Amino acid sequence: METLQKARAEIDRIDTELARLFQARMAAAAEIAAWKRARGVPIRDPAREARVLARGAERMEDPALRPYYAAFQQELMALSRAYQSGLGLGSDIPTPERGSLGRAAQLLSEGRRVLVVTDSGVPAVYAETVAAQWDCAGIYTLPQGEASKSPAQLSALLSAMLQAGLTRSDCLAAVGGGVVCDLAGLAAGLYMRGIDCYYFPTTLLAMVDAAVGGKTAVDLDGVKNAVGLFRQPRAVVIDPDLLATLPPRQLSNGLAEAVKMALTHDAALFARFEDPAGYGDPEELIAACLRIKSRVVAADEREAGPRRVLNFGHTLGHGIEAAAGGRLLHGECVALGMLPMCAPGVRQRLLPVLERLGLPAQAEFDPEAALAAITHDKKAGADGSIETVYVPEPGRFEFRNTPLRALRELLLSLVKN
Repeated sequence: METLQKARAEIDRIDTELARLFQARMAAAAEIAAWKRARGVPIRDPAREARVLARGAERMEDPALRPYYAAFQQELMALSRAYQSGLGLGSDIPTPERGSLGRAAQLLSEGRRVLVVTDSGVPAVYAETVAAQWDCAGIYTLPQGEASKSPAQLSALLSAMLQAGLTRSDCLAAVGGGVVCDLAGLAAGLYMRGIDCYYFPTTLLAMVDAAVGGKTAVDLDGVKNAVGLFRQPRAVVIDPDLLATLPPRQLSNGLAEAVKMALTHDAALFARFEDPAGYGDPEELIAACLRIKSRVVAADEREAGPRRVLNFGHTLGHGIEAAAGGRLLHGECVALGMLPMCAPGVRQRLLPVLERLGLPAQAEFDPEAALAAITHDKKAGADGSIETVYVPEPGRFEFRNTPLRALRELLLSLVKN
């Protein structure tokens, strides 16, 4: 009994010292975050984290304890990043940087085998540029389109990863839009219980939204994003130069998500969209959207509460997207889904913005099919209502429970006669 008491007393003493050291460590982390924010440097530094883990293994004399100590260090670094984000001193926000695609290996500092995942709609030179920067890299090309977000394509990609000989220390690099990032991120999360994945978004929609936040998924039986994981990429590299090859419709597709961010969080940003001269520099727009999304995700990574605001426009939009059968792009459906969920005055201001950006205010789709998809995507509550996001004025939002009969009427208002 005396031995047990002595051991517990020693643990209590060590825990007291650990608490003191933990506070000191977080104080230092806050100083680092402030320094990085002042210089526009992302909080996460994968190369340094790898060095910290390597040093930790060297310091641990008992080989049996090394994997446990590595796990402890990884958790500690994750807590440190979360603390820094919570302070508002910085986050894992990728900084848009022109020409960064050509410096991918230098920015990420990773000497490992990589499989570059892209799709047939992305200029091949983008994937080739990334692959050429690693000594051991291959390229896997998906068919273009939402249909690639399927269990069949996920299985095919996992098989390709296995055939390429990827190990747990290797990684994926997603070079493409939201479909590529979603599928590659999910495959990386599943393969050998999880390997690293890097995102190189090539569309505006992916740059302002899809590549940031850690959601990965595939569609199942017509239900959008029915199977997936919350899993953050190791890093996101955003090169605004890639937008030069983006067709106008795809550019509008991404701008819908940017308008969503502005309406729910930033009245001044929405006013930029109302300016007939245009919304300004794309690089600044991307950065503004990333700041908004990163704050939301840092507060609620797994969408238990506040992160649900990012569903603004998506509740109706996902239903319309399913009912349209591929005729409408995701951002076009989000634009449609936002309109009925705004106060009348906001809606009147939003209509000319959508027109200027080349986004629809009405479309041809089956409202009953859309409503059926909505009830699959967002299960109705006991009172027969579904949670929606409503914007009473730019920069402010509310969560509301909307009855299914009211959703049907809202969908009907969006059908083109």
